[in-house]
Amino acid sequence: MQTFNYIKAASIDKALGAANGTKFIAGGTTLVDLMKLNVETPSGLVDINILPLDKIEPLPNGGLRIGAMVRNSDLAWNADVQKNYAVLSEAILSGASPQLRNMATTGGNLLQRTRCAYFREPSAGTPGGYGCNKRAPGTGCAALEGFHRTHAVLGTSDQCIATHPSDMCVAMAALEAAILVEGPKGKRTIPFADFHKLPSATPHIENALEPGELITYVDLPKPIDGAKSVYLKLRDRASYEFALASAAVVAKVEGGHIRYVRVAMGGIGTKPWRSHEAEAALMGKAVDAAHFRTAAEAALKDAKPRTDNAFKVELARRCLVRTLKLATA
Repeated sequence: MQTFNYIKAASIDKALGAANGTKFIAGGTTLVDLMKLNVETPSGLVDINILPLDKIEPLPNGGLRIGAMVRNSDLAWNADVQKNYAVLSEAILSGASPQLRNMATTGGNLLQRTRCAYFREPSAGTPGGYGCNKRAPGTGCAALEGFHRTHAVLGTSDQCIATHPSDMCVAMAALEAAILVEGPKGKRTIPFADFHKLPSATPHIENALEPGELITYVDLPKPIDGAKSVYLKLRDRASYEFALASAAVVAKVEGGHIRYVRVAMGGIGTKPWRSHEAEAALMGKAVDAAHFRTAAEAALKDAKPRTDNAFKVELARRCLVRTLKLATA
């Protein structure tokens, strides 16, 4: 780990004023790990832990506002979240460990970086090291021909196939959250679907934040009356493991037919993967296994598997079918 300056910000304005060339640190559950590996080498850290962004509050429109500093444990066990946004609670509780969830924050989870072993290799992107276009654009992607069992099959490019690791973000995608940020140019709101970027030719640009911007809140829309939501995660072991495939579904059934549905998937995409194709295949259809399978086929129709991760395509289909069954039961 390289040396760095440390500043404890007493207000949002002071945090923004100190942000030039630095990184914001909250729980540090990802950033500190990456600093130890010299993947992240900020000149300074701005500690935002005492900022007044740790509340979960109702919105006038019936939605919910989540402060960026709300810890994952507090969010998952919040009574309103468990009642009206169960998919979010289930997603958070399926990730990491109790100790990490007690430290990790909502804002930090949104910025969680890939677990690709080549990305996390200290020498990646340097002469003699593995190629990693996230670390050093133009050095290549070692995962393309290397070990890629856990890598993405959707949203990939010839520059990067790294999987987005978050569980929480998959649920947020299905809930159509909005991310509020504040920076040198003022405040703005970013729709969740626009926040994470596909790798394309620029895999080092992972999100829509501009330099110096700070995530302040996440807004959830008013819950859909009569809808049920479910998160299902498939992984190599029962806990403390990242998804090989996961699915978040919010669905409303009336008269045996699907009247509202939102589908997002994890473990298989380079970003939290909202499947509009699956949703289109389900809207207005009767609740039955055949329609679920059709939707799962639609969700994975553009998958581009490689040798070691080809199993993920069928695994993800089955994961989505099972999640749809649970959400429409």
